[in-house]
Amino acid sequence: MMLHSALVLCLLLITVSSNLAIAIKKGKRPPQTLSRGWGDDITWMQTYEEGLFHIQKSNKPLMVIHHLEDCQYCQALKKVFAQNKEIQEMAQNNFIMLNLMHETTDKNLSPDGQYVPRIMFVDPSLTVRADITGRYSNRLYTYEPQDLSLLIENMKKALKLIQSEL
Repeated sequence: MMLHSALVLCLLLITVSSNLAIAIKKGKRPPQTLSRGWGDDITWMQTYEEGLFHIQKSNKPLMVIHHLEDCQYCQALKKVFAQNKEIQEMAQNNFIMLNLMHETTDKNLSPDGQYVPRIMFVDPSLTVRADITGRYSNRLYTYEPQDLSLLIENMKKALKLIQSEL
């Protein structure tokens, strides 16, 4: 009798643990470290060079977000960026995405200085689109949380420019 109940208990434990493993697998995937909180469902590039390679291959624009972990303005922008469904969808489907916490060697990515947050677009011809700007004349490529509609507009503009210039 003792052996029988030990066997039943053993089988029960195996069933429960395998069902638990299946349930864990079906859950939301763990946050991607490259997203750094900007959107875990977006495929993020690791380097600027990798981003440039992928825009030529895919014919999609590259969106480069410069930010720092200890910058309150970056954190505020990141929060609304990650929560905005339209931005997340466009970023997932129509852009090659890169978020950087350091400067690149490409001086074209800092035409008016190395400040954060800064968002720039690079088209598949490897041209940094200095013509796609935010609303501040002293920091042309910065966006604040209340500027999301302008950022969405600029993302659409980056996509339109590619279609019209090809």
